[in-house]
Amino acid sequence: MIDAPAGDALFALYPILARLPEAARDRLRSRARIIGVPAGTTLFDERQACQGFPFVLSGSIRVIKAAPNGRELPLYRVTPGETCIISSACLLGQAPYNARGVTEAETRLLLLPVEDFQALLAETAFRDFVFQLFSERIADLMQLIEEVAFRKLDQRLAALLLGKGTRIHTTHQHLADELGSVREIVSRLLKGLAEQGLVALSREQVEILDPAGLRRLAGG
Repeated sequence: MIDAPAGDALFALYPILARLPEAARDRLRSRARIIGVPAGTTLFDERQACQGFPFVLSGSIRVIKAAPNGRELPLYRVTPGETCIISSACLLGQAPYNARGVTEAETRLLLLPVEDFQALLAETAFRDFVFQLFSERIADLMQLIEEVAFRKLDQRLAALLLGKGTRIHTTHQHLADELGSVREIVSRLLKGLAEQGLVALSREQVEILDPAGLRRLAGG
């Protein structure tokens, strides 16, 4: 059972839930549970059964697809007010997870048990919410497929850097993880950008020197 402050936070972040009938809202309050996890925690992994439907109250979850060789492709992030399409798909299809979810920061979420998720699908407002989520995430994933399939890695790296500000505090490994590549390749590309005068590199920092040049590279 969740307390009143947690319930208020839930309905503020997910206003669609306020449209549920009172009995459905009461069921959600009484059956859901709050979970707090530190950064870097694996919330779910491939071939695991889904334990419930998550609502993120604070923090964020990074959802990735991992290859046997250790490479990872980031699929999307789940932040407060959003939820996880892969969890929805697993619950609807009664199938195990086919991706991994890892907390990026200390995260607090509300977990709705499987049987209560199934029951709430009978409510039009909740069902519309779930399928709207599918629509939005599928559009995001189609864009990701287009990026990976049709844009070269140096273009994607340039676009990624431009979206992070002028002075970026990060590691080559973290950039590689975001791009679904490996550190050695990203380090080589960054060195090439530095040799062209587009960026300056220092320990765990990338400074953008020529944003116009990076934009030309990102645009192909």
